Amino acid sequence: MGIVVLAVAVMPMLGVGGMQLYRAETSGPVKHNKLTPRITETAKGLWYIYLGLTAVCALAYFLAGMTVFDAVGHAFSTIAIGGFSTHDANLGHFASNAVNAVAIVFMLLSGLNFALHFTALRSRSLAAYLRNAEARVYFALLAAVLSVSVAVLMSHRVFDHNADNLMQGALHAVSLVTTTGFTTADFSMWPAFLPVMLVLASTAGGCAGSTAGGMKIVRIILLYKQGAREISKLVHPNALIPIKLGGKAVPDNVINAVWGFLSLYILSYALLLMLMLAGGADPVTAFSAVTACLNNLGPGLGEVAHNYASISDTGKVVLTFAMLLGRLELFTLLVLFTPVFWKG
Repeated sequence: MGIVVLAVAVMPMLGVGGMQLYRAETSGPVKHNKLTPRITETAKGLWYIYLGLTAVCALAYFLAGMTVFDAVGHAFSTIAIGGFSTHDANLGHFASNAVNAVAIVFMLLSGLNFALHFTALRSRSLAAYLRNAEARVYFALLAAVLSVSVAVLMSHRVFDHNADNLMQGALHAVSLVTTTGFTTADFSMWPAFLPVMLVLASTAGGCAGSTAGGMKIVRIILLYKQGAREISKLVHPNALIPIKLGGKAVPDNVINAVWGFLSLYILSYALLLMLMLAGGADPVTAFSAVTACLNNLGPGLGEVAHNYASISDTGKVVLTFAMLLGRLELFTLLVLFTPVFWKG
């Protein structure tokens, strides 16, 4: 949720510069929207939602068979989309479809914009989710990746029972798309293109204003709409075609910022990949490690399918920087390396 947002919520003396801090910690192009007139109330509202989801998630894990310690630990990890577990085998330690089902539900919720949760709770209606364009695309992407995953697992009979193929496909699809990183099996050994597809799906990530990593769904939508507009302008060069999101025109400066983010993302990805290859990593390991770290996913392919112990010290430094870069959404970190920032 952002340590700065927490500070604004509990330290009113920061209220003067609170909006600037809130924008710096809020992900995606929706950072200028406030849920309430006062930034302190906005921060408190977000934290009430966050803590409420964590408490309900912990209770659900406990009812599914976890101990209190495991339930609380995994609740923190699920709502924060961290993917860490109190056991080396991750969620696979519990061998429980009930635990997996709880994880799927709360990973789905955590990948949504927390402002939508706030709006839905305040209006006591689920219509807020259905009206939101980003949420609809988010669910559509998850449904597509989940369907392909289950179909591949069933066609290759990876697990003995179709119920297991369904649960494993659903869990890993939701886990990797939302960049959580929970696992119950070694998905890197799954057949066909499935492991690569799952790792690449983390690039989209969750919704803006969520705890997920990745580029965020709203940026994917705007990039698609901008591409479609450019194609239309080839046929009608003089036409004025606004890009709309949720029925409202998106300002050009937001579109430019999204293109700037994509350019920096691709450039950073290429440079980090080259550094990993120069450090001795094989192509599969380098590709998946950079993808996983830049998108704050965790598990990858090749040597990083289980952990990063085999990565060289140089490689760990590169991937540490990649994690910071991805978590701070590029601009916030890279601006520190510009002379303009220090002169200002």
